[in-house]
Amino acid sequence: MATESKVPEVGKRAPAFYLPAYPEGKIRLSQFKGEKNVLLYFYPKDNTPGCTTESCDFRDRVATFKRKDTVIMGISPDSVASHEKFATKFDLPFILLSDENHEIAEKYGVWVEKMNYGKKYMGIQRSTFLIDKAGKIAAAWPKVKVNGHAEEVAEALKELD
Repeated sequence: MATESKVPEVGKRAPAFYLPAYPEGKIRLSQFKGEKNVLLYFYPKDNTPGCTTESCDFRDRVATFKRKDTVIMGISPDSVASHEKFATKFDLPFILLSDENHEIAEKYGVWVEKMNYGKKYMGIQRSTFLIDKAGKIAAAWPKVKVNGHAEEVAEALKELD
């Protein structure tokens, strides 16, 4: 089981990562520093109803995020091969990161104990982080409800330069 981890606070440096990605190969958070804001959303599993809705909502607003110099990256414990199928099936025009050992989810405090049908297990708590060009957390949504979330993030982006 994971140790108790905490969601990074707004204004603090975003935890670094270097992960396998679709379609890019490997992605390092620092490669965007000084150039792009990063919308990093953690989701439990490819091709599940809530995760598909959330990803498609971000897809449908991709132009809004691009206008604000923001790259969208989804992150889950799924493999790169799974991400490729998911991205292809739903025409997702952004990076999907593979955090198979959930190390980055733990750094962001979103690898948590969950319960389903009375059974406890560890998994991703759906969460989103807006990281500014300086590499700091500009906004955080630690417990996301899918409906209306992409719009909420787009609104928060208006506050960033």
